[in-house]
Formats: sequence, structure tokens, C-alpha cells
Amino acid sequence: MSDKYRALADINFRAYEDSDELPGLKKVTLPEVTHKVVTMTGAGFMGSVDVALAGMIESMGLGLEFSSAASTARLMAPGEHRVTLRSAAQVWNVTKSRQETRHMKYSLVIAPKSTKPGDLAPMNESNASGEYSVYYYAAYENGEQLWEIDPFNQIFKVGGVDYFADIRKAMGE
Repeated sequence: MSDKYRALADINFRAYEDSDELPGLKKVTLPEVTHKVVTMTGAGFMGSVDVALAGMIESMGLGLEFSSAASTARLMAPGEHRVTLRSAAQVWNVTKSRQETRHMKYSLVIAPKSTKPGDLAPMNESNASGEYSVYYYAAYENGEQLWEIDPFNQIFKVGGVDYFADIRKAMGE
């Protein structure tokens, strides 16, 4: 989101596996991107400094909460699942002094790590959930790519810049 927008709230979202809607999804915890770091220390340093390695990241995870145990079954199957999340966010356009809707899209390739079918209780949702390994993660705002992270193909793009391109080139690509 550019500096001219201030986030107000996510209005709603939908989730799809391939082109089929995922029913019963209540909440998504998007992957955290944590950079791998090395700690530099030695002569000339005042203590130590953690330095992020360009494009190197820790493994990513996706958390999903469902309204029923049955809703978890589809993504419980072993193998890769291609998931798309689409949301509408209400924002404040600072330069135009008005509210607007921004369209967000997240594309992920995931694989199941764990599934919790949840609880059984009268007049309650089952609070089912699942945790998934993330093999690919891209985000778009109003059709413009914000980032693309593809560990298997050594791609780490942010704002259109591939921060791993020089590293691939150095390795002979």
C-alpha cells in the first residue's frame, strides 16, 4: 500500500483452492517472512550485529481456522494445494480525502503439516484449524505485485526487484 493510503479495515475475504471456493473458512493467519541472519562480530565491531542474508528466509507457515471439522478435510490430503485468498480492504486515500476499496490477492502453494478437527459441543462451532507449510507466496494489491517468494526457484521479489537475481547469476544461471 502506497503512502497515500491508510488502512482502515479488511471488509471480507474469500478463499479458493484452484478455482473452487473453500467453504467454512473463518480466519487466515498469513505467513510470516523471517530473514535468515548471520551474526557479525570481531575487531572493529562494538559487540555484534545481525545481518540479513539477501533473499534467504526461514520456512513459512499458513494458519487457517474453520467453522467445522468437515471443512478441514479438503486441505488435509497430502501433497500441494494451490490456494488463492481474495479480500476487500477499506482504506482512506489521504490525497483525495475519501474512503476507497483496495483489492488484495494472496497466491500460495501449501502442504498440510497438522489438522485439528476441533471440539464438539452443543450450539458451538468446532473451532477446527490447520497448519500448512508454504512453498510459494505472492501478494497483489489492485493487480500490482507487492512480493513473490519462491524458495524452490530461488526468487525473492519485493516491489518488482528480485533480490536473489545477483545470487543466481553468481551461481552460473
